[in-house]
Amino acid sequence: MDAAQIRQLEPKLERFLGRFADCFARKDTRAHLGVYVRGQLSDLAEKSVEPIALEAGVAPRTLQEFLSQLKWDHDRLRDRVHEIVRTEHAGAPAIGIFDETSDPKKGDKTPGVQKQWCGRLGKLENCLVTVHLGYAVADFHCLLDGELFLPESWAADRQRCREAGIPDTVAYRPKWRIALELYDRAIANGLHLDWLTFDEGYGSKPEFLREVAARQQPYVAEVPRGFTGWLQPPRVVTRPYHRGRRGRGRAVPRLASGSRPARRVDALLNDRALRDQPWQRWRVKDGEKGPMVWECKHAFLTIKDENGLPGARLHLLIARNVLDPSEVKFFVSNAPPQTGVGTLLLVAFSRWRVERCFQDDKSEIGLDQYEGRRSTRG
Repeated sequence: MDAAQIRQLEPKLERFLGRFADCFARKDTRAHLGVYVRGQLSDLAEKSVEPIALEAGVAPRTLQEFLSQLKWDHDRLRDRVHEIVRTEHAGAPAIGIFDETSDPKKGDKTPGVQKQWCGRLGKLENCLVTVHLGYAVADFHCLLDGELFLPESWAADRQRCREAGIPDTVAYRPKWRIALELYDRAIANGLHLDWLTFDEGYGSKPEFLREVAARQQPYVAEVPRGFTGWLQPPRVVTRPYHRGRRGRGRAVPRLASGSRPARRVDALLNDRALRDQPWQRWRVKDGEKGPMVWECKHAFLTIKDENGLPGARLHLLIARNVLDPSEVKFFVSNAPPQTGVGTLLLVAFSRWRVERCFQDDKSEIGLDQYEGRRSTRG
């Protein structure tokens, strides 16, 4: 946006920012919100604190303190976002999307930074990672919530956390636990999600799938090709067995003797039930370069749980890119058995909506240029 466009939007922007006025304890603190947001929406080449402050005629240190030290009511601000989405953007099907994003950072002072997998660079790198819940319905999408992922090495060093402004109440949680907390907050604030979808980093965790299902929430989860289960579930034995009626019995429950082991989902394509099934083509979305068409096979899969036993029975979708048959994706879903494959694929391929949010956040408003060294949750 250039200055003229921002001036045209000024009344609407002022009204919108005013909806968050009570999230700031002091009037002078609240005034800095408009300065920072206008800087993010501007056409500045660099959108870190100093160029934004200088463009607005504000002392850079003052704006830096606003972002890192002055008091915000983060919970109220997040709840206000939920309220706006709930009342102004509700619709069906509403899709919640779990995803994470990472930003490379130098040094060791930024909260949560360490050498870890950086999806943005596709390799291990010094970075911080945040977990997010996105929302998509019709042509609207946004980020509802997000939390910093605090690595175990940080959580174990409470002095380092205090120096970075991380409260003692913030501990290490696996990313999937953070995702569930984001979901629970959104639901508690009255948001309704017809579906959840997420990538294999979350779909590979049977406990996470079980927790989502326990919330009566339909989902479509991408899973890794090494995800295992049975097309025909094996029999489970619950009676103890004692050889010669003596000694310690075998553990129960357990798979019956002679049961076939669980198989990887990529190997199941060789099973007759899927091998002989023709690929069905589906237009999953319209991309910038034209329609995206994938072909799909469908079956029901009984997944293997953490104890090696049969777990939930789920839809299994195997999707192959028509333009690049080497690109194959695997999805499972707890949707009712009669749910159509087209519906499941629509949800599965909705993750681009949250990826677009990340792209806009970084390329349009410069959130990847944030330079704070203290947590704003302190």
